[in-house]
Amino acid sequence: MTTLNDRPNTALVVIDVQNDVVAEVHDRSGVVGRIGTLVDRARAAGVDVVWVQHHDAELVSGSDGWQIVPELQPRASEALVHKSYNDAFEETTLDDELAAKRVSRLVVVGAQTQWCVRSTLHGAIARGYDALLVSDAHSTTDMSEAIPASSIIEMTNHYWHWHSVPGRSAGTDVADDVRF
Repeated sequence: MTTLNDRPNTALVVIDVQNDVVAEVHDRSGVVGRIGTLVDRARAAGVDVVWVQHHDAELVSGSDGWQIVPELQPRASEALVHKSYNDAFEETTLDDELAAKRVSRLVVVGAQTQWCVRSTLHGAIARGYDALLVSDAHSTTDMSEAIPASSIIEMTNHYWHWHSVPGRSAGTDVADDVRF
């Protein structure tokens, strides 16, 4: 249902699965494991994997904390997009990378749920992409005792499951149900 014509392809977009970003997220091991399985399945299906890597004053490019977690390794042939804003489309090469690969459907995973994942989902929809959130392959940390990570994840999954705009599709699937 995308509004992007002549772009029949799908990409798996892996957002900010970096050492310091996911060090203390809810269910880190499970989420990183599911992302790894999705990366393997996307590669096996010939679907592009696009890696997004954040940097700012606290997450310095090139530092150990900035590196993508050791369990996940981008291939040299896969796009690596560097960003400094929550929305991975803002002042990056993401849109150009996706256009070159004729991608209109995004399968989104990563961290942090309420910041970069959600901002990128909205950025995708606003630019005409279909955007599927993998409900058990994104995570975050607690905002406070009153707002635990599990509640942020649940709220985001519920919100994105019902999100709709004309001519584009949103929604959620668990990792095992994602079809490339």
